[in-house]
Amino acid sequence: MDYSLHSYRSACDRLDLSARIYEAESKDAPVVLMMHGLTRNAADFEPLARSFVGSYRLIVPDVRGRGLSQWDPDPAQYRPDVYANDTLALLDGLGIERCGIVGTSMGGLMALVMQALRPALAQAVVFNDIGPVLEEEGLTRIQGYVGPGGAMAGWTEAAARLRAINASAFPDFGGDDWMAFARRTCIENPDGSVSFNYDPAISQGVSGDDASVVPPDLWPLWDLFDAVPVLVVRGALSDLLGPGTVAQMAERHTGYFKAVEVPRVGHAPILDEPVARDAIVAFLREKLG
Repeated sequence: MDYSLHSYRSACDRLDLSARIYEAESKDAPVVLMMHGLTRNAADFEPLARSFVGSYRLIVPDVRGRGLSQWDPDPAQYRPDVYANDTLALLDGLGIERCGIVGTSMGGLMALVMQALRPALAQAVVFNDIGPVLEEEGLTRIQGYVGPGGAMAGWTEAAARLRAINASAFPDFGGDDWMAFARRTCIENPDGSVSFNYDPAISQGVSGDDASVVPPDLWPLWDLFDAVPVLVVRGALSDLLGPGTVAQMAERHTGYFKAVEVPRVGHAPILDEPVARDAIVAFLREKLG
């Protein structure tokens, strides 16, 4: 799949940031913004992007501190409201006023913030394994692995490390799956070692009692989506998004709302699983064209 790299500056502190842009066959094609999770980067959406080649213009940013985007010298800035404003600056620079949104985990939290900042932006939103309530079990697990971990000897060790962290979420993954996961999540250093493709300092926003990555009460932000079509994708094994939260999201949303559950997958679905992929393709086709 071909994409171009788009460089832009953050609105608040002039960091150098990067985004992938997958162009559509038609210049009038709808735009879909894809926002990744806490320790991921734009490559995380490669499997899903294959389903949309040519149909939509895909905008896939590397959030600050991840992928090709600059690391923030102030770790206190690693939080969803800052990421949301960065992404709005990206869209403004591209002249995009309306778009569909796919948000995985932290990317979904960003979508909640962006709806408050710019209510007219979202045409339809896919929340991938995230909602207004984050289960304590999942947060504790994430706090346990994000941050400094040291470089790995090579790609084989990187795949093994990711398997050790995520095996419970992807019990059916084989060796090739873990290697593909590693290639999307990590980066090779000049000396041949491999590291996770993010600033280890992002851990400061999810550690301790003062974790800033999750606002205290997200339900008021969720209620702002009432007029926006929503699809929620939940991994059946998820330890971060509980089925009770999905049910409450549905109850509080009086507009178009649909939820699907991906069997034998935890947090967060890759979105190339047939249940997830087919639901997202149908949802965006119906709501965006």
